[in-house]
Amino acid sequence: MAGNTIGRIFTVTSFGESHGPAIGCVVDGCPPGLILSVDDIQYDLDRRKPGTSRHVTQRQESDTVEILSGVFEGKTTGTSIALLIRNEDARSKDYGNLIDTFRPGHADYTYWQKYGIRDHRGGGRSSARETAVRVAAAAIAKKWLNEKYGVVIRGYLSQLGPHEVSFKSWDGVGANPFFVADPAAVAKLESFMNELRKAGDSVGAKITTVAESVPVGWGAPVYAKLDSDLAAAMMSINAVKAVEVGAGFGSVTQRGSEHGDELTPDGFVTNHAGGILGGISTGQDIVVTIGIKPTSSIRVARRSIDKQGKPVTVETNGRHDPCVGIRATPIAEAMMALVLMDHALLHRAQNADVKTSTPNIPASVKKTSRSSKSSGPAKINPNPDEA
Repeated sequence: MAGNTIGRIFTVTSFGESHGPAIGCVVDGCPPGLILSVDDIQYDLDRRKPGTSRHVTQRQESDTVEILSGVFEGKTTGTSIALLIRNEDARSKDYGNLIDTFRPGHADYTYWQKYGIRDHRGGGRSSARETAVRVAAAAIAKKWLNEKYGVVIRGYLSQLGPHEVSFKSWDGVGANPFFVADPAAVAKLESFMNELRKAGDSVGAKITTVAESVPVGWGAPVYAKLDSDLAAAMMSINAVKAVEVGAGFGSVTQRGSEHGDELTPDGFVTNHAGGILGGISTGQDIVVTIGIKPTSSIRVARRSIDKQGKPVTVETNGRHDPCVGIRATPIAEAMMALVLMDHALLHRAQNADVKTSTPNIPASVKKTSRSSKSSGPAKINPNPDEA
């Protein structure tokens, strides 16, 4: 099975299944000398792990990470970093009735037709359980990017089903189970999810991810564009069906006089491009929004077929997220971090010595804070940099 590695210099190769003994990854290309411990990685894993609220799957996994190699006396050595997370609470019996049937909306049918064999327990390799190792690997990238360039990568849930949630402040994002940037919206979302669970149904979500303090110049033209790599990385997340960079689909209705981000000696006036022009970072905030489909594992009876092609009715039991988007914020952050880390190293390899006489202009006319207590990401419309 190919397709388990992301990156060109900073690479991550993952392995494992939802109900196997463990999941893990091998990280290659991390520069030596980075101070690294399990605590640096565990923080983001704890944000993603299941069982954190009644609105997500109640599978109880500690997601405790083990560093097996690549770190000596508390520092990365430049060699392969192997990370392992053991599965502790798999209940394979919940999937016994799916051995010969295919769940609608899942990868069951496509895996079977491609490989002629599939692990039906929790989706096997196609399970979102695999995303835990992406988050673990990305914690390394986040730390290096922040220490080397001051890059800060954060995300928030910007829409849950029909409920759009406006950005108020980063301060409340980590203090609520939905990762929303407006604490006042939590009660409404709680009520919505309670009704959804009672109905046995599911819903989708939008996640917005922002990278601040990314230097100008990362990315390359044509086939190595920063935004194309970000889009591919985001689309690799389970259940993601749409990706927007900057204004995204909103740019369809904009005029050129509105969409084009004007430059002044004091900074960019807007950020409709989402911090990327010609596939290369502008120095502005990089803004990416993803659309996540409703969870396919639901208690509502759905039509399907069995391996013989005969019609069946499928009801999925077990422990599932009624909205996978609720836990997806750390995953979206992770994929952005992995791509930015790779591009940082690619840029350093070829272009580290490039100097121009043109000064780097500020990211915005009204400069936003770059600290962890920033008032928020650049707004997309009408003036994205007035936070």
